[in-house]
Amino acid sequence: MPHALDIFRALADRSRLRIVVLVRSMELSVGELAQVLGQSQPRVSRHVKILSDAGIVERRKEGSWVFVAIGVRDIVAPLFTALDAWQAGDVEAQSDIARLAEIRADRAAQAAAWFEARAQDWDAIRSLHVAECEVEAAMADLLGDDPVERMIDIGTGTGRMLELFADRAGHALGIDRSSEMLRVARAKLAGRGVDAELRQADLYALPLGDGAAGLAIIHHVLHYAQAPDAAIAEAARVLAAGGRLLVADFAAHAREELRTRDAHVRLGFSDDQILAWFAAAGMTPLRTETLEGGALSVKLWLARKSASGVEGAGKPGRVQVMEAA
Repeated sequence: MPHALDIFRALADRSRLRIVVLVRSMELSVGELAQVLGQSQPRVSRHVKILSDAGIVERRKEGSWVFVAIGVRDIVAPLFTALDAWQAGDVEAQSDIARLAEIRADRAAQAAAWFEARAQDWDAIRSLHVAECEVEAAMADLLGDDPVERMIDIGTGTGRMLELFADRAGHALGIDRSSEMLRVARAKLAGRGVDAELRQADLYALPLGDGAAGLAIIHHVLHYAQAPDAAIAEAARVLAAGGRLLVADFAAHAREELRTRDAHVRLGFSDDQILAWFAAAGMTPLRTETLEGGALSVKLWLARKSASGVEGAGKPGRVQVMEAA
């Protein structure tokens, strides 16, 4: 644990205080921080290193990007209490948050345009990365045949998950931000006799009340999310106690070209990342499976919402790990 003097020294700079306030709102890349602060990335990196050495933030390298998140809980909890008391009405902090919202809105708009332009060919594009038939079979095996009252497919795209799993739910809902994706999904599902509701909505603001669903699926969506932890937390919110969340996405990789070519925001995920986000959202991990054999490995993470919604928060539970070639 860093000494109190080290913590206060790290905070004795206006830019570093601004970084702490920004990262408190969400995990950010050094590049995003540089844009908001109007400073060079090397300068921001130096500030981040000082904060990291004091335990106030954590750095994680992902390809050529470095992401910054809030650090040790025992350090930041009293720090935030003090900041809340000292910085009430801080105009600069409010301006930074507003600037960050503008930057992320611009990026979201660019991503939305990318999806709209590729909706017709979406299934073919995604199949280039992984053997979808293997992923789908593994997902079906993990979920089993137990029926649920309501399922939600988050980021449904062209509706493939609904096509596969809607028949096990009393009510199936697919949401997506892209109107063009939903148009394709409606035509496709209607032609195949799939009974499902489709709605345009954001994965960070799902159109369901608390505890309304028994099953949520996030299939190859998180690597496009600017705040994947928030997406998992929102999925957990709409799940009833005992409800399950299945995340399918890429294992951590170094294919940097996917950021620009295919609009990937994150280069896959590690087990530690996903399980920590599950724990923070009150989800108990059940099984993790790895599917290898293609250019990118695919991971499946299955978790169940605890009765309290916070059971196990802060620590991942035991997980049954399965490897599949």
